[in-house]
Amino acid sequence: MEPEQREFSFWQDRSRIFLQPIAAPSILGLFGLATATMMVGAWMARWYGGAFSPVILFPFILTAGGLAQLLAGMWSYRARDGLATAVHGIWGAFWLAFGLMFLMVAAGAFPVVLAPRIGVANPPFAFWFIALCVITALCALAATAQSMGLTLMLILLSVASGLTAAGFFAGASWPIIVAGWLFVAAAATALYVAAAMMMEGSFGRTILPLGKYSAAANIPGRRITRPLEYKQGQPGVKIGQ
Repeated sequence: MEPEQREFSFWQDRSRIFLQPIAAPSILGLFGLATATMMVGAWMARWYGGAFSPVILFPFILTAGGLAQLLAGMWSYRARDGLATAVHGIWGAFWLAFGLMFLMVAAGAFPVVLAPRIGVANPPFAFWFIALCVITALCALAATAQSMGLTLMLILLSVASGLTAAGFFAGASWPIIVAGWLFVAAAATALYVAAAMMMEGSFGRTILPLGKYSAAANIPGRRITRPLEYKQGQPGVKIGQ
């Protein structure tokens, strides 16, 4: 008997699995990330608004970019997707913190003079983006094993975070403006990736290619096959999204 057949027989006799299928959590997570990142990125790029625009933006950033994305990160545990857990967990926490800060500004519980403003040095706020830059860069490295679409989005986020950190350290406007453009580009990429995942789930086949390493997976109209994954120790349970 072949090794794979022996492994199948072993698990067939011993496995009792009760599955609770869930949709790909990154669909919600990426839409939430795109929403918050696009709004704040456009403001950073000075497409609209002024110094206190975040006071108007924070409710939606807090719920869509923060709460929805953090939930997606926790559901990614259920999908056993470590990369999605890291991305949505850390960015969801960031947008929650960003929204809460400006909630306190609006409520008068946070000194307005300490609130981040473009062109004004704020080293403590810059450290937020240093952490985001490093963690997101590590996630981008891991994403190269999945798809080029996700990798591109994370690279844009990481570079934009680094420029934002530099801008708030130096009190310079131009790095933050450039970062705003990159955040908008990252948001557009996130929208594409989320839409591709949603359509793949709805139609059961590839509609928008994600730049996966399998050439067949990038052909529009191609049906997706998901083999049993015995090597993970749970037949029929797929790891990831």
